[in-house]
Amino acid sequence: MINQKYLGMLDNRNVIRNLSEYATKRSKEIGEENVFDFSLGNPSVPAPESFKEVSIRLLETMAPLKLHGYSPTLGIPEVREKVAASLNRRFGMNYTADHIFPTSGAAGALAHALRAVSKSGDEILVFAPYFPEYNPYIEATGATIKVVPADFDSFQINFEKAEEFLTENVAAVLINTPNNPSGILYSEETLVKLGDLLTRKSREFGHNVFLISDEPYREIAFDGKKAPYVAKYYPHTLTCYSFSKSLSVPGERIGYVAVNPACEHAEHLVPMFGQISRGIGHNCPSSLIMLAMAETCDDTADLSVYETNMNLLYDTFKELGFTVVRPGGTFYIMPKALEDSSIKFCEKAKNYDLIFVPADAFGAPGYFRVAYCTDTEKVKRSLPRIREFVEKEYARKQ
Repeated sequence: MINQKYLGMLDNRNVIRNLSEYATKRSKEIGEENVFDFSLGNPSVPAPESFKEVSIRLLETMAPLKLHGYSPTLGIPEVREKVAASLNRRFGMNYTADHIFPTSGAAGALAHALRAVSKSGDEILVFAPYFPEYNPYIEATGATIKVVPADFDSFQINFEKAEEFLTENVAAVLINTPNNPSGILYSEETLVKLGDLLTRKSREFGHNVFLISDEPYREIAFDGKKAPYVAKYYPHTLTCYSFSKSLSVPGERIGYVAVNPACEHAEHLVPMFGQISRGIGHNCPSSLIMLAMAETCDDTADLSVYETNMNLLYDTFKELGFTVVRPGGTFYIMPKALEDSSIKFCEKAKNYDLIFVPADAFGAPGYFRVAYCTDTEKVKRSLPRIREFVEKEYARKQ
């Protein structure tokens, strides 16, 4: 008999993917240029030339057996060394290769980190709004997800509720900054306060509460700011990263877990990740992509387009009377819908071929997410359609 758990999951598919598939179907009917698909967070800028050049050089010069052979279980040593050196140089850390574990993207990083610091029956705390795929990521480990309600005024951490939810059953806190879906960058003040809270609670409980920091959007920050490096604010931090956004190579599935050297059991965690890989099928990312990433890990694609797109949409939503917190990074913005039900709001938007994602699944009912990782020209063309939608459906005019 087939596994009934996964059969049941077919009736609870990812709302983002469902809407993306709808947009694809609609594009075939009326033309892609006429559908304004803001559903899927798929990077829209080319990878940097350096990544292509390094990949070509490796293919032309490296021995095929080394380039395409199995990598060591814990990753290619020189790759781990280069990632550690990059993090130390940019963020003032003191990682060594022994603290770095290459993974198949941020999802693979989270799969290892969650299993390493929790067991069946434990609780993992997340802060709304949060990425809804955290639900199956956490449930697959046997742990239980606990969602702290959002601070809708700022989308920073709701510390009053965090204090209430952070009990001795919590093995780890999982955060995402810059944040999908809100686009909010956790401030240094927020991270200091979170570190203090976790330190105090760890002493109270008699065991360390781990912090898992999911940071695939770390390089996409606006207004000339840089995202604070979370591991600097709490020692027991596992940093999960993907190069999908910074290098704009999501299909290559490459990332890592970085274990703070000051973390409890820091010397054991990376070897543990190697053992975890044996059971979850995330073992050994592509050797070619690992090597190409290692040589370009300080580079980024041209990420400036996302800030341009954000400003266009933010200004338009504000002009039209939406309640919206200005993003500090990522390629998402999350306004409040113009009626109580964001699901009904997004269904009405579909009639204008505007594909928005209701944020109920993100822990933010009444809000909707707009993924603006698309051509700026198309964002500009969407603005009159957004105005038309709002004016006809909600009688709001500039």
